[in-house]
Amino acid sequence: MITWDEFDRWPLDRKVRTLYEQGSFIMAIRYYGYKVNLYVLGNLLIEVFVNHKQAEIEKIMLLDTSHSRMKFYSDQIKLPADIRI
Repeated sequence: MITWDEFDRWPLDRKVRTLYEQGSFIMAIRYYGYKVNLYVLGNLLIEVFVNHKQAEIEKIMLLDTSHSRMKFYSDQIKLPADIRI
C-alpha cells in the first residue's frame, strides 16, 4: 500500500495517472476558484484542486479534516474510520 510521503514525492503526471487508474472518485466541491475532487487511494483521502479558468490541476494534497472545506464534504458523505486523515 502506498504511503502519502511516497505519493507526494511523485511528479504531478504520475499522481494524476495513479489517482485515475487506482483511486476511487468520491465527490467534487466548488471552493473559491477551484473544483476540488476528492479521491480515496488505499487508505488515503486526497484532494485534487482544478483551476477552472486555466483548465489545469494546480495542486494535489492529503485531505486536512481540520480545514473549513470539511463542511462542504461532511454534509454529503460519511468518512470511513480507517481512512488516514
